Amino acid sequence: MEFIDTHTHNYDEAYKGCEDEVIGRAVAAGVTKLLQADVDSSERDSMFSLCDRHPGVLYPMLGLYPGSVQENWKDEIDAMLPYRSKGVVAVGEIGLDYHYCEDTKELQKEAFRTQLELAAQWDLPVNIHLREATEDFFSVIKDCGHLGLRGNLHAFSGSLETFERLRKYGDWYVGIGGVVTFRKAGIGREIAKFPLDRILLETDSPYLTPTPHRGERNESAYIPLIAAFIAQSKGISIEEVAAQTTQNARKLFRI
Repeated sequence: MEFIDTHTHNYDEAYKGCEDEVIGRAVAAGVTKLLQADVDSSERDSMFSLCDRHPGVLYPMLGLYPGSVQENWKDEIDAMLPYRSKGVVAVGEIGLDYHYCEDTKELQKEAFRTQLELAAQWDLPVNIHLREATEDFFSVIKDCGHLGLRGNLHAFSGSLETFERLRKYGDWYVGIGGVVTFRKAGIGREIAKFPLDRILLETDSPYLTPTPHRGERNESAYIPLIAAFIAQSKGISIEEVAAQTTQNARKLFRI
């Protein structure tokens, strides 16, 4: 079986000194490709350096995370541009987050819209971070409907109805991670309803560790646990989940 982790942060400080070991465990578990979500200029060089050490395994994204959006957001986006030619597979993670960053709402919307336009210009998919900003998100996405967007909602925990609403505005997938295995998580009950050809696997490691490893640092090697939960929920084999989600990732990110 082959798996792809479509959203991880192997360059994070949580892995300092053991990055290669963690990546090796992922590959040994069948997770052959790990997509690295960008946050801002403070960590970008570390991410690209790690990707250079693991060609064909690690793939970089390029984006300004909503939690990093401040008054200088235009400078941050300008700082992204020199990296465009370095094997970037998506613009991400971008989006809106009003949970911790409500005071930057308007700036976030401006930065989000600008990066959607960049993704269209570069013919790249987008990797979306969305938290407690659903209606503003849909307002921006609807306004950008003419861009022909494609991408995924990372760490998706919403309903099938929300996803179907999104599909009116482009070619969209959902990124399903460790939260699906949490006992009280709504997405754990909803996931059986989602079409398998619209599901991507992810960890968001080092965060959101799946059961039975909750409380530990997350790793891409745990992707098979997420796949197994989806398979059980749908009454299908893990091999089918692996094959279809890998095909989905290859198609969306062109890897």
